[in-house]
Amino acid sequence: MSSKSLQSINWQEIELETVNESMQRRIVTGENITVARIYFKDGFTVPMHNHHNEQITQVIKGQMRFVFGGDDPKEMLLNPGDVVVIPPNVPHQATCIGAVEQTDIWSPRREDWLDGTDDYLRS
Repeated sequence: MSSKSLQSINWQEIELETVNESMQRRIVTGENITVARIYFKDGFTVPMHNHHNEQITQVIKGQMRFVFGGDDPKEMLLNPGDVVVIPPNVPHQATCIGAVEQTDIWSPRREDWLDGTDDYLRS
């Protein structure tokens, strides 16, 4: 859902997209930022990837075990209410523990999610 005018949007009004058998999402985007409400099944792993976007992830339900690569590898377990800020170009993957609901925010906006070229999630 994209808009150039001021409006109020309810998450339930946005189409629920099935990305793969273990991931569904709703996306709202502005000119410079993308926000997504994402739903994962237990055990799904978002493959290691990186992007030029800064990312903020908030876990709402379930747990996510993140692995951050690069020069200073780290592992982090996020519980409901936890938030992580991921700088641009930092490799990361996440494994879902239990059914997970989370919100992601990116700047600049996620063009690959908007044009369907996010193949790392679709295979």
